[in-house]
Amino acid sequence: MRVVTARDPRNLAYAPQYPLWSDGSVKNRWVFLPPGTRIDARDADAWVVPPGTKFWKEFSFGGRKVETRLIWKTADGRWVFATYLWNEGQTEAVLAPRDGVPDYVEIAPGKRHSIPGVEDCRNCHEDERSPLLGFTPLQLSTDRDPLAPHAEPLRPGMVTLTDLVERKLLDPPRREYVTDPPRIPGGNPRTRALLGYFTTNCGSCHRATGTLGALELDFTHAPGAADEAAEPGFATTVGRTGKWRLPGDSSGQTERIRPGEPARSSALYRMKSRSALSQMPPLGTVLVDEEAVRLLERWIAEDLAPR
Repeated sequence: MRVVTARDPRNLAYAPQYPLWSDGSVKNRWVFLPPGTRIDARDADAWVVPPGTKFWKEFSFGGRKVETRLIWKTADGRWVFATYLWNEGQTEAVLAPRDGVPDYVEIAPGKRHSIPGVEDCRNCHEDERSPLLGFTPLQLSTDRDPLAPHAEPLRPGMVTLTDLVERKLLDPPRREYVTDPPRIPGGNPRTRALLGYFTTNCGSCHRATGTLGALELDFTHAPGAADEAAEPGFATTVGRTGKWRLPGDSSGQTERIRPGEPARSSALYRMKSRSALSQMPPLGTVLVDEEAVRLLERWIAEDLAPR
């Protein structure tokens, strides 16, 4: 089956300001909204798209397309997940097996990218809120974060939050998205960038209302937060202990982020790990996100250091 509809001119290209780390892949994304429909934007945390909406995400490594993922909301409100694999000639993509394809392509010496199965997609995208991880008010905001790790440029033709408002694709219209575009609050640039990074790379699983809510670890964005300390990603990590312990620590000793001490912060330790027992995120990546690690190290050591 050829994947040609993703680049159909009726589809809207977009780029989230805080992209998910996927081992350095280059991504292209599109959304199709059925003509005459609008996005239910009453809940800023969980937009509801109309039946018939489709999302595509194309992954390339080393300048070659490898896979295109599809998320489709059917007429009865169900979500369909599928992945298509590109051939050597880059002319055609065929439907991947339902269980995915392990170790599909080498992306670094000794490291290979795996194609997710349908259940892998459901684990990340299908919960009690919304499966739209990169298509949110914060992600599409025109107030773009200049320090966002792996920030993708807005290319001509890409839609932003302002475009959705101006095209009358939101219901209610939400004009405040134009006059006061969403952003992570606070005056420290690194704080803003890291909390935004956390919302994408950690917040899909770690949220107060999700299946891991009992851990009291929440990386989601809080619209309307007065300052960075009110953001869940700050409030539930900085100076807070968790159940996971650093090697050698006793129960209750390990802080998720210990101000001034990167080496004693479990969040950083787990971001740097690629051991099955400790790495975070646990799925979808085999390479450490070195850019984000450096940013987090400096934030803990310099910006959070006790004065």
